Amino acid sequence: MIDTDCIAFLQWALPRLHLSWPGFRKVRRQVCRRIDHRRAELGLADVAAYRARLEETPAEWAVLDQMCRITISRFARDHAVWTELATHVLPGLLREAGLAGRDAVYAWSAGCGAGEEPFTLAIAWELALASDVPELALDVLATDIDDVQLRRAGAARFPPGALHELPGDWRRLAFEEVDGELRLRDRFRARVRFARHDVRTVPPSGPFDLVLCRNLAFTYFDEPVQRQVAASLRGVLRTGGALVVGVHEQVPSGVAGLTPSSRCIYHAVPAHPLQPVEPPPARSKSW
Repeated sequence: MIDTDCIAFLQWALPRLHLSWPGFRKVRRQVCRRIDHRRAELGLADVAAYRARLEETPAEWAVLDQMCRITISRFARDHAVWTELATHVLPGLLREAGLAGRDAVYAWSAGCGAGEEPFTLAIAWELALASDVPELALDVLATDIDDVQLRRAGAARFPPGALHELPGDWRRLAFEEVDGELRLRDRFRARVRFARHDVRTVPPSGPFDLVLCRNLAFTYFDEPVQRQVAASLRGVLRTGGALVVGVHEQVPSGVAGLTPSSRCIYHAVPAHPLQPVEPPPARSKSW
């Protein structure tokens, strides 16, 4: 399938799945290859025939929706975000949890892929924060809709290239080499539990102190679905907690109870706060 045909097809099909074409523009080739493979599997001559198949067979739309899942991730993706989390956001959440008498900080990684994001969080906690607050635990729920990705997460084995943004000393402490891959050590894996979940459906039970929903809802879904997801995330986020989105994303304006504190971090506030909530103070320790 040539690129122009794929673009025309995606611009026609994505809105019917409540997905946003601009979000797919740079990553479309991953989706186009899957569509072309599916077309061949069905014995169809070209993408026009696959379009006709969709119009004739409503169940095929669910197959196309699966083919539109983008599976690009890596450890410590977007270094500046992880620096802010480790030096500013997480210490504030720790302080709030301690003052409230809670014994853990609860996090949800929505759209976790093969585990790179929640495992990065567990590594950052263990190596940069845990020694300061031994009385507090980190509990991470990591969810994804893709069973293949969840199986990879369960194995916790990654090619070396997936870790190139992780600080070198963290790589040495957190991973061991197994058959040419890097396997996350058990002490870090123990902080993360995985479950299958579609972020467009009813969210897991909260409340969570931290929700990470990066490079997913606010890139690939259309605005009505983005608003629905944002409201769901806020609904399970503890007031005072933090929502982290991708560096090129933003929550649609007007979503009640979320206020930006930096480029990609939002704090949960009452829907109609009487006064602004001050962000937690920064601390100097680098991740």
